[in-house]
Amino acid sequence: MTETETMRAISQHTLGGPEVLTEVRLPRPVPGPGEILVRVRAAGLNPTDWKHRAIANLFLPEPPFVLGWDVSGEVAETGIGVTLFEPGDEVFGMLPYPNGHGALAEYVVGPARAFARKPANLDHVQAAAIPLAALTAWQALVDNAALEAGQRVLIHAAAGGVGHFAVQIAKARGAYVIGTASAPNHEFLRSLGADEVIDYRATDVAEAVRDVDVVLDSIDDDNSLRSLRTLRKGGLLVTLRAAGAVDLAAAAREVGVRAIRMLVEHDHAGMRALAGLVEAGALRPTIAGTFPLAEAAKAHALGDTGRTVGKLVVALP
Repeated sequence: MTETETMRAISQHTLGGPEVLTEVRLPRPVPGPGEILVRVRAAGLNPTDWKHRAIANLFLPEPPFVLGWDVSGEVAETGIGVTLFEPGDEVFGMLPYPNGHGALAEYVVGPARAFARKPANLDHVQAAAIPLAALTAWQALVDNAALEAGQRVLIHAAAGGVGHFAVQIAKARGAYVIGTASAPNHEFLRSLGADEVIDYRATDVAEAVRDVDVVLDSIDDDNSLRSLRTLRKGGLLVTLRAAGAVDLAAAAREVGVRAIRMLVEHDHAGMRALAGLVEAGALRPTIAGTFPLAEAAKAHALGDTGRTVGKLVVALP
């Protein structure tokens, strides 16, 4: 193959730590019907990236594979039947999760309706930080919880990737927001609009909070079980743990509330809604670090620490 028929990508041939990530050359993908080929300008990273890198049988088959679901870039080519975009359009979106991975490369193919036009007031690094985490927050709070003005919402891990978007989305909906985070991140959450901030290391959140309408939990099933008591009767807990050994729905029914598990989906309408919030100044990403493609392993190593605020992004020139 010629160089114009191939592309740089970050792949792995085995599971393990960040050191298993290596730069390779792969065939440039070709868009099929309803798909677009995107020249990647930036790829956002999420905790699911380092988990899939290291853990067998999470969602993906054994490697080799190219990870990454968050993309911002330019349309290079359109497949048959695509009417939403033309070559040259700047777009951002989330590749279908989990099997549509491949963002850590110079080019990627995905369904046209997984993308939306990139807001003009964001650069590609900022745009790539948004899709998976913000779509997760949007689908949890808006699609599933139907969060309304005046309602109270408790957001666990509010300074993280999903959490810091959830705070902003909830405020844009007119909700009263209670966020949990370690003390050093409290001012950050207040700057995003959080009405109350609780240090989970110093306070038993399940004892301190009462009568919330919605809980968003990304921590674990034990935290979700404890958080059921913070809900008013009829309230809803949404956990981002899509599977678990605990029957949360049954435990919730016992105390007169509801609980659901969710997994984020690619979503053209959701991406357009997020773009609208960005353009209105109601949503902004926080970038924890930016790395070139060749240093993707360093980004993964930082993500492995679990101590980043906001999102890590790999940028391609």
